[in-house]
Amino acid sequence: MTTRWLGIAGVVILLLLASWADRRRDPLSQNEIDQLRDAAQEPEQRLKLFLAFARARLTALEQAHSDPKTTDRAQKTHDALQDFVDIYDELNDNLDTFVGRKADLRKPLKLVILADNEFQARLRIVKGDSRAPESAQYEFLLNTALDAVHSSLEDHRQLLAEQEEAARHRKKD
Repeated sequence: MTTRWLGIAGVVILLLLASWADRRRDPLSQNEIDQLRDAAQEPEQRLKLFLAFARARLTALEQAHSDPKTTDRAQKTHDALQDFVDIYDELNDNLDTFVGRKADLRKPLKLVILADNEFQARLRIVKGDSRAPESAQYEFLLNTALDAVHSSLEDHRQLLAEQEEAARHRKKD
């Protein structure tokens, strides 16, 4: 009798987990996923795609945040911000992967650093423009995004310096 209940409990847990996984949405569209798949082995192209996708999410964030006609503004701002953070994290994960493969990332890193500065500025505008009552729903996430971009900017600058130093040593040899 107890094994039957354990089996039923196991099925219920699996159904709950599957339901939870379905609710977590992917920040990327199928088209974007296909583009990334096509650029899997090309660091520069892949990183440019992540930058474009992150910019698009920031644009959606700004529109949701500033449009007075938007219904459920706080939730839409939160969702766009979460999508931006998820994509930005993927960008950093991809950078780590390409560093591990000893790829030359000097050119794309310059683009990433420029984008980091842009992202910081755009997020600060949203933070400074937040409406007090509704901003509580996304304030923590906004601060997390700002912190992530700030610390990543420092990491990206350091990585670029390391890549340039390594390139100088390769030229000498």
